[in-house]
Amino acid sequence: MKITVHSSKPVKPVGAVMSPGGGAPDVVPLSVFDRANFNTYISVIYVFWAPTTPPNAALEAGLARALAEYREWAGRLAADGHSILLTDDGARVVQAIADVPLDAVLPLLPDHGATRLHPSDDGAEELMLVQLTRFACGGLAVGFTTHHLVSDGRATTNFFVAWSQATRREIIVPTPVHDRVSFFKPRVPPRVEFDHRTAEFKKPPVTAPTPHAGDDEVVVVHRAHFSREFIARLKSQASSPARPCSMLRCLAAHLWRRITAARGLAGDVSTSVCIAVDGRARMRPPELIDGEIGRIDGDYFASFVDFAASGAVEEEGLVPAADAAEMVLSPNVEVDSWLRIPFYDLDFGGGRPCFFMPSYLPVEGLVILLPSCYGDGSVDAYVSLFSRHVDAFKSCCYSIDDDLH
Repeated sequence: MKITVHSSKPVKPVGAVMSPGGGAPDVVPLSVFDRANFNTYISVIYVFWAPTTPPNAALEAGLARALAEYREWAGRLAADGHSILLTDDGARVVQAIADVPLDAVLPLLPDHGATRLHPSDDGAEELMLVQLTRFACGGLAVGFTTHHLVSDGRATTNFFVAWSQATRREIIVPTPVHDRVSFFKPRVPPRVEFDHRTAEFKKPPVTAPTPHAGDDEVVVVHRAHFSREFIARLKSQASSPARPCSMLRCLAAHLWRRITAARGLAGDVSTSVCIAVDGRARMRPPELIDGEIGRIDGDYFASFVDFAASGAVEEEGLVPAADAAEMVLSPNVEVDSWLRIPFYDLDFGGGRPCFFMPSYLPVEGLVILLPSCYGDGSVDAYVSLFSRHVDAFKSCCYSIDDDLH
Protein backbone atom coordinates (compact mmCIF):
# COMPACT_ATOMS: atom_id res chain seq x y z
CA MET A 1 0.00 0.00 0.00
CA LYS A 2 1.40 3.36 -1.04
CA ILE A 3 0.20 6.43 0.84
CA THR A 4 0.78 9.89 -0.60
CA VAL A 5 0.38 12.97 1.60
CA HIS A 6 -1.21 15.90 -0.23
CA SER A 7 -1.48 18.55 2.48
CA SER A 8 -0.87 19.34 6.12
CA LYS A 9 -2.33 22.37 7.87
CA PRO A 10 -3.72 23.58 11.21
CA VAL A 11 -7.48 23.68 11.76
CA LYS A 12 -8.45 26.27 14.34
CA PRO A 13 -11.64 26.62 16.39
CA VAL A 14 -14.51 28.53 14.81
CA GLY A 15 -16.67 30.51 17.22
CA ALA A 16 -14.51 29.95 20.30
CA VAL A 17 -14.79 32.49 23.12
CA MET A 18 -11.46 34.30 23.13
CA SER A 19 -9.67 35.79 26.13
CA PRO A 20 -10.89 39.35 26.82
CA GLY A 21 -8.65 42.22 25.89
CA GLY A 22 -6.32 40.14 23.76
CA GLY A 23 -4.24 39.17 26.79
CA ALA A 24 -2.65 35.86 27.69
CA PRO A 25 -4.65 32.77 26.73
CA ASP A 26 -6.85 31.07 29.28
CA VAL A 27 -5.24 28.29 31.26
CA VAL A 28 -6.76 24.95 32.21
CA PRO A 29 -4.74 23.29 35.01
CA LEU A 30 -4.31 19.54 34.68
CA SER A 31 -5.95 17.50 37.42
CA VAL A 32 -4.02 15.20 39.74
CA PHE A 33 -5.23 12.29 37.60
CA ASP A 34 -3.99 13.92 34.38
CA ARG A 35 -0.56 14.55 35.84
CA ALA A 36 -0.18 10.94 36.97
CA ASN A 37 -0.95 9.72 33.46
CA PHE A 38 1.34 8.76 30.58
CA ASN A 39 3.15 11.81 29.23
CA THR A 40 3.05 10.69 25.63
CA TYR A 41 0.98 10.58 22.46
CA ILE A 42 -1.40 7.72 21.66
CA SER A 43 -2.56 6.89 18.12
CA VAL A 44 -5.73 5.12 16.98
CA ILE A 45 -7.26 4.42 13.56
CA TYR A 46 -10.91 4.38 12.46
CA VAL A 47 -11.93 2.94 9.08
CA PHE A 48 -15.15 3.67 7.18
CA TRP A 49 -16.48 1.69 4.23
CA ALA A 50 -19.17 4.12 3.21
CA PRO A 51 -18.34 6.10 0.07
CA THR A 52 -20.90 8.66 1.27
CA THR A 53 -18.50 9.86 3.96
CA PRO A 54 -18.43 13.68 3.78
CA PRO A 55 -15.62 15.31 1.81
CA ASN A 56 -12.51 16.46 3.63
CA ALA A 57 -13.66 20.10 3.57
CA ALA A 58 -16.82 19.16 5.51
CA LEU A 59 -14.78 17.11 7.99
CA GLU A 60 -12.43 20.05 8.55
CA ALA A 61 -15.37 22.43 9.06
CA GLY A 62 -16.88 20.03 11.59
CA LEU A 63 -13.54 19.76 13.37
CA ALA A 64 -13.31 23.55 13.64
CA ARG A 65 -16.77 23.67 15.24
CA ALA A 66 -15.95 20.84 17.65
CA LEU A 67 -12.70 22.53 18.68
CA ALA A 68 -14.70 25.59 19.69
CA GLU A 69 -16.32 23.41 22.38
CA TYR A 70 -13.16 21.45 23.20
CA ARG A 71 -10.58 24.23 23.11
CA GLU A 72 -8.03 22.13 25.02
CA TRP A 73 -7.37 20.11 21.87
CA ALA A 74 -6.59 23.32 19.96
CA GLY A 75 -4.23 24.55 22.67
CA ARG A 76 -0.72 23.76 23.77
CA LEU A 77 0.86 22.30 26.90
CA ALA A 78 2.46 24.86 29.20
CA ALA A 79 6.23 24.66 29.57
CA ASP A 80 5.92 23.13 33.05
CA GLY A 81 3.59 20.42 31.72
CA HIS A 82 1.04 21.15 34.46
CA SER A 83 -1.60 22.99 32.45
CA ILE A 84 -3.05 23.54 28.99
CA LEU A 85 -2.85 26.96 27.37
CA LEU A 86 -5.99 27.71 25.37
CA THR A 87 -4.09 29.35 22.52
CA ASP A 88 -6.54 28.27 19.78
CA ASP A 89 -3.55 27.46 17.58
CA GLY A 90 -5.48 24.46 16.34
CA ALA A 91 -5.14 20.77 15.59
CA ARG A 92 -3.12 19.60 12.58
CA VAL A 93 -4.95 17.88 9.74
CA VAL A 94 -3.08 15.81 7.15
CA GLN A 95 -4.78 14.75 3.92
CA ALA A 96 -3.50 11.64 2.13
CA ILE A 97 -4.46 9.12 -0.56
CA ALA A 98 -3.90 5.33 -0.59
CA ASP A 99 -3.42 3.54 -3.91
CA VAL A 100 -5.43 0.42 -2.95
CA PRO A 101 -9.05 -0.32 -1.99
CA LEU A 102 -9.90 -1.02 1.62
CA ASP A 103 -10.65 -4.68 1.09
CA ALA A 104 -7.00 -5.15 0.11
CA VAL A 105 -5.80 -4.16 3.60
CA LEU A 106 -8.62 -4.99 6.04
CA PRO A 107 -8.37 -6.06 8.75
CA LEU A 108 -5.36 -3.82 9.30
CA LEU A 109 -2.39 -5.49 10.91
CA PRO A 110 -1.06 -4.04 14.19
CA ASP A 111 2.44 -3.64 12.77
CA HIS A 112 4.68 -0.73 11.85
CA GLY A 113 2.83 -0.24 8.57
CA ALA A 114 -0.20 1.03 10.51
CA THR A 115 1.76 4.11 11.54
CA ARG A 116 1.42 5.46 8.00
CA LEU A 117 -2.29 6.01 8.62
CA HIS A 118 -1.88 8.61 11.36
CA PRO A 119 0.43 11.62 11.85
CA SER A 120 3.72 11.20 13.65
CA ASP A 121 4.12 13.02 16.96
CA ASP A 122 7.84 13.56 16.30
CA GLY A 123 8.51 17.19 17.17
CA ALA A 124 4.79 17.96 17.44
CA GLU A 125 3.53 20.94 19.41
CA GLU A 126 -0.12 20.23 18.64
CA LEU A 127 -2.09 18.19 21.16
CA MET A 128 -4.17 16.56 18.42
CA LEU A 129 -3.08 15.53 14.93
CA VAL A 130 -5.47 13.97 12.41
CA GLN A 131 -4.87 12.18 9.11
CA LEU A 132 -7.63 11.67 6.54
CA THR A 133 -6.59 8.90 4.15
CA ARG A 134 -8.87 8.24 1.17
CA PHE A 135 -8.72 4.79 -0.44
CA ALA A 136 -9.23 3.86 -4.07
CA CYS A 137 -12.71 2.45 -3.29
CA GLY A 138 -13.88 5.69 -1.67
CA GLY A 139 -13.35 4.40 1.86
CA LEU A 140 -11.73 6.51 4.53
CA ALA A 141 -9.26 5.95 7.35
CA VAL A 142 -9.20 8.57 10.08
CA GLY A 143 -6.03 8.37 12.13
CA PHE A 144 -5.70 10.30 15.39
CA THR A 145 -2.55 11.12 17.32
CA THR A 146 -3.51 12.70 20.65
CA HIS A 147 -1.68 13.64 23.84
CA HIS A 148 -2.57 11.39 26.76
CA LEU A 149 -2.14 14.15 29.36
CA VAL A 150 -5.11 16.02 27.90
CA SER A 151 -7.55 13.16 28.41
CA ASP A 152 -7.93 9.40 28.68
CA GLY A 153 -9.43 7.11 26.06
CA ARG A 154 -13.07 7.59 27.06
CA ALA A 155 -12.85 11.40 27.17
CA THR A 156 -10.93 11.50 23.89
CA THR A 157 -13.62 9.36 22.27
CA ASN A 158 -16.20 11.87 23.51
CA PHE A 159 -14.38 14.46 21.43
CA PHE A 160 -14.32 12.19 18.38
CA VAL A 161 -18.10 11.73 18.68
CA ALA A 162 -18.53 15.50 19.14
CA TRP A 163 -16.58 16.03 15.92
CA SER A 164 -18.91 13.69 14.07
CA GLN A 165 -21.95 15.48 15.54
CA ALA A 166 -20.55 18.86 14.49
CA THR A 167 -19.86 17.55 10.98
CA ARG A 168 -23.52 16.49 10.75
CA ARG A 169 -24.42 19.96 12.11
CA GLU A 170 -26.06 18.49 15.18
CA ILE A 171 -25.88 19.72 18.75
CA ILE A 172 -22.81 18.42 20.57
CA VAL A 173 -23.94 16.06 23.33
CA PRO A 174 -22.72 15.75 26.02
CA THR A 175 -21.37 19.24 26.62
CA PRO A 176 -17.73 18.98 27.74
CA VAL A 177 -16.73 19.86 31.29
CA HIS A 178 -13.58 21.98 31.41
CA ASP A 179 -13.17 22.32 35.17
CA ARG A 180 -10.53 19.72 36.02
CA VAL A 181 -9.70 20.95 39.50
CA SER A 182 -12.81 21.48 41.64
CA PHE A 183 -14.04 17.91 41.08
CA PHE A 184 -10.91 16.50 42.71
CA LYS A 185 -10.35 18.66 45.77
CA PRO A 186 -8.64 16.99 48.75
CA ARG A 187 -10.79 16.16 51.75
CA VAL A 188 -10.69 18.16 54.98
CA PRO A 189 -8.93 16.74 56.85
CA PRO A 190 -7.05 14.69 54.25
CA ARG A 191 -6.90 10.91 54.75
CA VAL A 192 -4.28 8.93 52.88
CA GLU A 193 -5.49 5.39 53.48
CA PHE A 194 -3.68 3.47 50.73
CA ASP A 195 -0.16 3.06 49.37
CA HIS A 196 0.15 5.40 46.38
CA ARG A 197 3.95 5.39 46.32
CA THR A 198 4.04 2.17 44.29
CA ALA A 199 0.79 2.08 42.29
CA GLU A 200 0.50 5.65 40.97
CA PHE A 201 3.96 7.06 41.82
CA LYS A 202 7.49 5.75 42.10
CA LYS A 203 11.00 6.89 42.87
CA PRO A 204 12.86 7.85 39.70
CA PRO A 205 15.62 5.39 38.70
CA VAL A 206 19.03 6.39 40.04
CA THR A 207 21.49 4.31 38.06
CA ALA A 208 19.58 1.50 36.35
CA PRO A 209 18.48 2.55 32.86
CA THR A 210 14.87 2.29 31.80
CA PRO A 211 14.34 -1.17 30.25
CA HIS A 212 14.48 -1.17 26.47
CA ALA A 213 14.55 -3.94 23.93
CA GLY A 214 18.06 -4.82 22.81
CA ASP A 215 19.22 -4.35 19.24
CA ASP A 216 18.45 -7.98 18.46
CA GLU A 217 15.04 -7.93 20.16
CA VAL A 218 11.94 -7.34 18.05
CA VAL A 219 8.61 -6.60 19.72
CA VAL A 220 5.62 -7.95 17.82
CA VAL A 221 2.01 -6.94 18.44
CA HIS A 222 -0.25 -9.96 18.01
CA ARG A 223 -4.02 -9.59 17.76
CA ALA A 224 -5.79 -12.47 19.49
CA HIS A 225 -9.53 -12.80 18.90
CA PHE A 226 -11.69 -14.20 21.70
CA SER A 227 -15.19 -15.24 20.68
CA ARG A 228 -18.24 -14.67 22.85
CA GLU A 229 -18.44 -18.42 23.42
CA PHE A 230 -14.80 -18.60 24.56
CA ILE A 231 -15.34 -15.71 26.98
CA ALA A 232 -18.49 -17.37 28.35
CA ARG A 233 -16.53 -20.58 29.03
CA LEU A 234 -13.76 -18.59 30.68
CA LYS A 235 -16.21 -16.70 32.90
CA SER A 236 -17.99 -19.93 33.79
CA GLN A 237 -14.79 -21.52 35.05
CA ALA A 238 -13.71 -18.40 36.94
CA SER A 239 -17.08 -17.63 38.53
CA SER A 240 -19.24 -19.05 41.26
CA PRO A 241 -22.88 -18.26 42.11
CA ALA A 242 -21.69 -16.09 44.99
CA ARG A 243 -18.89 -14.38 43.05
CA PRO A 244 -19.38 -13.77 39.34
CA CYS A 245 -16.28 -12.81 37.39
CA SER A 246 -16.40 -9.94 34.89
CA MET A 247 -15.13 -10.18 31.34
CA LEU A 248 -12.19 -7.88 32.11
CA ARG A 249 -11.11 -9.80 35.19
CA CYS A 250 -11.23 -13.24 33.65
CA LEU A 251 -9.51 -12.13 30.42
CA ALA A 252 -6.81 -10.26 32.35
CA ALA A 253 -6.14 -13.30 34.53
CA HIS A 254 -6.16 -15.63 31.52
CA LEU A 255 -3.77 -13.50 29.46
CA TRP A 256 -1.46 -12.91 32.42
CA ARG A 257 -1.04 -16.67 32.85
CA ARG A 258 -0.60 -17.35 29.13
CA ILE A 259 1.93 -14.55 28.63
CA THR A 260 3.90 -15.75 31.65
CA ALA A 261 3.92 -19.27 30.19
CA ALA A 262 4.94 -18.04 26.72
CA ARG A 263 7.85 -16.11 28.18
CA GLY A 264 9.18 -19.29 29.78
CA LEU A 265 9.99 -17.53 33.05
CA ALA A 266 11.82 -19.47 35.73
CA GLY A 267 9.73 -20.71 38.61
CA ASP A 268 11.32 -18.34 41.12
CA VAL A 269 10.58 -15.19 39.09
CA SER A 270 7.92 -12.93 40.58
CA THR A 271 5.43 -11.44 38.11
CA SER A 272 2.57 -8.96 38.50
CA VAL A 273 -0.22 -7.55 36.38
CA CYS A 274 -1.18 -3.87 36.34
CA ILE A 275 -4.72 -2.98 35.28
CA ALA A 276 -5.86 0.58 34.63
CA VAL A 277 -9.17 1.20 36.42
CA ASP A 278 -11.71 3.75 35.19
CA GLY A 279 -12.79 5.74 38.24
CA ARG A 280 -15.85 7.45 36.76
CA ALA A 281 -18.32 5.00 38.27
CA ARG A 282 -16.30 4.58 41.46
CA MET A 283 -16.04 8.16 42.69
CA ARG A 284 -19.27 7.71 44.67
CA PRO A 285 -19.38 7.78 48.40
CA PRO A 286 -11.33 -15.05 45.00
CA GLU A 287 -9.15 -14.53 42.13
CA LEU A 288 -6.20 -12.36 42.99
CA ILE A 289 -7.18 -9.95 40.23
CA ASP A 290 -10.79 -9.91 41.41
CA GLY A 291 -9.80 -8.80 44.90
CA GLU A 292 -7.34 -6.17 43.73
CA ILE A 293 -9.76 -4.50 41.32
CA GLY A 294 -12.53 -4.71 43.90
CA ARG A 295 -10.59 -2.64 46.41
CA ILE A 296 -10.29 0.29 43.96
CA ASP A 297 -13.40 2.16 45.07
CA GLY A 298 -14.39 5.73 45.83
CA ASP A 299 -12.32 5.75 49.03
CA TYR A 300 -9.23 4.70 47.08
CA PHE A 301 -9.59 7.54 44.57
CA ALA A 302 -10.27 10.06 47.32
CA SER A 303 -7.15 8.82 49.11
CA PHE A 304 -5.17 9.31 45.90
CA VAL A 305 -6.38 12.92 45.59
CA ASP A 306 -5.38 13.57 49.20
CA PHE A 307 -1.95 12.04 48.67
CA ALA A 308 -1.30 13.95 45.45
CA ALA A 309 -2.22 17.22 47.19
CA SER A 310 -0.21 16.50 50.35
CA GLY A 311 3.15 17.67 49.01
CA ALA A 312 4.69 14.21 49.45
CA VAL A 313 5.20 13.79 45.70
CA GLU A 314 7.33 16.93 45.50
CA GLU A 315 9.13 16.39 48.82
CA GLU A 316 10.10 12.79 48.00
CA GLY A 317 10.87 13.45 44.34
CA LEU A 318 8.31 10.94 43.16
CA VAL A 319 7.37 10.58 39.50
CA PRO A 320 4.30 8.98 37.89
CA ALA A 321 4.50 5.20 37.73
CA ALA A 322 2.97 5.51 34.25
CA ASP A 323 6.30 5.74 32.41
CA ALA A 324 6.04 6.16 28.63
CA ALA A 325 9.78 5.48 28.28
CA GLU A 326 9.46 1.97 29.72
CA MET A 327 9.32 -0.25 26.64
CA VAL A 328 9.86 -3.66 28.28
CA LEU A 329 7.55 -4.78 31.09
CA SER A 330 8.73 -8.40 31.46
CA PRO A 331 8.29 -10.23 33.80
CA ASN A 332 5.21 -8.09 34.42
CA VAL A 333 2.11 -7.42 32.33
CA GLU A 334 -0.05 -4.31 31.89
CA VAL A 335 -3.66 -4.65 30.77
CA ASP A 336 -5.50 -1.60 29.41
CA SER A 337 -9.22 -2.17 28.97
CA TRP A 338 -11.00 -0.25 26.21
CA LEU A 339 -13.99 -2.57 26.42
CA ARG A 340 -16.52 0.09 27.43
CA ILE A 341 -15.35 2.90 25.20
CA PRO A 342 -17.96 3.58 22.47
CA PHE A 343 -15.60 3.59 19.49
CA TYR A 344 -18.31 2.55 17.07
CA ASP A 345 -20.57 5.52 17.89
CA LEU A 346 -18.52 7.70 15.53
CA ASP A 347 -20.60 8.68 12.46
CA PHE A 348 -19.69 11.60 10.22
CA GLY A 349 -22.84 11.12 8.16
CA GLY A 350 -21.97 8.09 6.06
CA GLY A 351 -22.31 5.37 8.65
CA ARG A 352 -20.36 4.04 11.60
CA PRO A 353 -16.81 2.70 11.31
CA CYS A 354 -16.32 -0.83 10.04
CA PHE A 355 -13.02 -1.23 11.87
CA PHE A 356 -11.09 0.33 14.75
CA MET A 357 -7.69 -0.40 16.22
CA PRO A 358 -4.89 1.13 18.28
CA SER A 359 -1.82 1.83 16.22
CA TYR A 360 1.38 -0.17 16.50
CA LEU A 361 2.62 0.29 20.08
CA PRO A 362 5.60 -2.03 20.70
CA VAL A 363 5.69 -2.03 24.51
CA GLU A 364 6.61 -5.59 25.49
CA GLY A 365 4.08 -6.95 27.97
CA LEU A 366 1.32 -4.45 27.13
CA VAL A 367 -2.17 -5.82 26.44
CA ILE A 368 -5.00 -3.69 25.06
CA LEU A 369 -8.52 -5.14 25.15
CA LEU A 370 -11.29 -3.77 22.94
CA PRO A 371 -14.58 -4.88 21.42
CA SER A 372 -14.12 -6.54 18.04
CA CYS A 373 -15.51 -4.97 14.88
CA TYR A 374 -18.09 -7.77 14.57
CA GLY A 375 -20.28 -6.33 17.31
CA ASP A 376 -21.15 -9.80 18.57
CA GLY A 377 -19.65 -9.63 22.05
CA SER A 378 -16.25 -10.93 20.97
CA VAL A 379 -13.04 -9.22 22.06
CA ASP A 380 -9.72 -8.47 20.39
CA ALA A 381 -6.60 -8.48 22.54
CA TYR A 382 -3.56 -6.64 21.19
CA VAL A 383 -0.65 -8.40 22.91
CA SER A 384 2.91 -7.09 22.60
CA LEU A 385 5.67 -9.66 23.07
CA PHE A 386 9.20 -10.33 21.93
CA SER A 387 9.04 -12.16 18.60
CA ARG A 388 10.68 -15.25 20.13
CA HIS A 389 7.68 -15.64 22.47
CA VAL A 390 4.85 -15.06 20.00
CA ASP A 391 4.56 -18.63 18.68
CA ALA A 392 4.42 -20.02 22.22
CA PHE A 393 1.71 -17.51 23.09
CA LYS A 394 -0.31 -18.41 20.00
CA SER A 395 -0.14 -22.09 20.90
CA CYS A 396 -1.56 -21.61 24.40
CA CYS A 397 -3.68 -18.44 24.36
CA TYR A 398 -6.91 -20.29 23.51
CA SER A 399 -6.40 -23.02 26.11
CA ILE A 400 -8.61 -22.77 29.16
CA ASP A 401 -7.27 -25.88 30.84
CA ASP A 402 -5.01 -25.46 33.85
CA ASP A 403 -2.26 -27.53 32.23
CA LEU A 404 -0.25 -25.09 30.09
CA HIS A 405 2.06 -27.79 28.79
